[in-house]
Amino acid sequence: MLTIEQHVRLTGVGYEGCDLDEFIRRLHREDATLLVDVRLNPISRKRGFSKTALAGALADAGIAYEHMRELGNPKWNRAGFGGGPAELGAARDVYAGQLVNADASECLDRIVKAARRQAVAVMCFEADEHRCHRDLVLEAVRERFSRAVPA
Repeated sequence: MLTIEQHVRLTGVGYEGCDLDEFIRRLHREDATLLVDVRLNPISRKRGFSKTALAGALADAGIAYEHMRELGNPKWNRAGFGGGPAELGAARDVYAGQLVNADASECLDRIVKAARRQAVAVMCFEADEHRCHRDLVLEAVRERFSRAVPA
């Protein structure tokens, strides 16, 4: 869990390689009280990780769930995150460009606001955060904190 400002906790989590119980234990170790799902389509072939099932399991574990579709990475841009350095850089640039639209920006502001009150985990599938668009979501949130006047 990264502490950006005093009392601000934010982390990224991927569920690749985890079962649901292990994933929830990880969130508890991080003291997460809100999970923000940044998948474009919150469905999964992996049992328990589709939106409704995940939200229910998290609620049972005392963790709130919020899906932010506006922060999802378009399907056509995903392959680049698994490519070589040039493809990865291009995919990251494309996704970073999407974070400036009004809907995405509003979601980033909501994450900032939530992270001031509680421990927030930003989730997608990929285990390697650098190879996932959530890395850019976290960077954008951290940038907002660095520019913000303390609340």
